[in-house]
Amino acid sequence: MDLKTASAIRRLRLISVPEGASWIILATCTVIKYTVASGFDVAPVLGPIHGVLFILYVIFWADAWNRTKWAKGKAALYFAYSVIPGGGFIIERALRREAEDAVIASRARQEGIVNA
Repeated sequence: MDLKTASAIRRLRLISVPEGASWIILATCTVIKYTVASGFDVAPVLGPIHGVLFILYVIFWADAWNRTKWAKGKAALYFAYSVIPGGGFIIERALRREAEDAVIASRARQEGIVNA
């Protein structure tokens, strides 16, 4: 994995957690607004914050997809997780595993270890 690809995946990992957290917080506050406290409206503040994080996520997702050449199904899955509350945490975990696997494979190649 080259440096630009690793950087694209890292950017996606870094934005996925705040985006997922903002989605959960926004959804929770909306439920509270309509069920418990009718005067509790934080959507004018949290909505734009989540919107910016989501747009950044989509930009970083597209860059990572372009650089990694993920299959369409995998790329669609990573995008679909960004639409559900908390999906960013799932994506970050999957991307971390991919990065760790890439490091292990790179070290194995450097040491001359070949898989059978």
